[in-house]
Amino acid sequence: MARRPTFLISEGKPYFKEINMQFTYFNGFAIRQKQKSVDSLHAAIKKLQPEVKVLEISRYSLTELGTKLSAFNLGVSIDGKKTTVESAFQSSKVFENGGPYTDLFYSPSIVSKRDERLSNSGRLMKFVLLGNEFPINPKTFFYDWLYVNAVSQNEELLTKLSEYNAFTDIAFNPEKSINCQARSAAICVSLLKKGLLSDALKNKDAFKEIVYSDENKITEGVQISFF
Repeated sequence: MARRPTFLISEGKPYFKEINMQFTYFNGFAIRQKQKSVDSLHAAIKKLQPEVKVLEISRYSLTELGTKLSAFNLGVSIDGKKTTVESAFQSSKVFENGGPYTDLFYSPSIVSKRDERLSNSGRLMKFVLLGNEFPINPKTFFYDWLYVNAVSQNEELLTKLSEYNAFTDIAFNPEKSINCQARSAAICVSLLKKGLLSDALKNKDAFKEIVYSDENKITEGVQISFF
């Protein structure tokens, strides 16, 4: 058994609700094993809330939409320069002993994520994306901003994403990571349905003001656990 979060849309800050579900996890690195775990997690959340329409967002998604929305595949344009969300994120990290490693901006996502410098440069201090600086608090601010911007740049993806009200990422382990594309997707859809998406994306300060009510609690959302 394993426990993973499902992120639901919400009408209020921080624009997601988090439900931690226990489900049967299928070990193994094969894509089919990951997809069996996705099926198991979705079955658990649907048993609890039958009305939800849940989408797995990762390279292991059973849908083309979920695969396209993976940060590894999702394209983003920043000041006219194009890359993936994953590469933009990794290339922006500034550590106490190095960074940002801007060469990663144009690298394939898997190469950017696995670059050894990201784990050998000390404590993360901030993010700098093409000269624009972002703080590390709220903890998911930069990643959420980047992901929501990327989705909003593709009207077709945004429209299809908005048909769902719950999101998972089977590769996300909250004991090891902070940022999650499923959480960012929930925020994006919540802002869209509230009519706040355009205002939130005017600039990074607007996004921070609209989305986060308490920068020390942004990763908490509304958490409920089921065992």
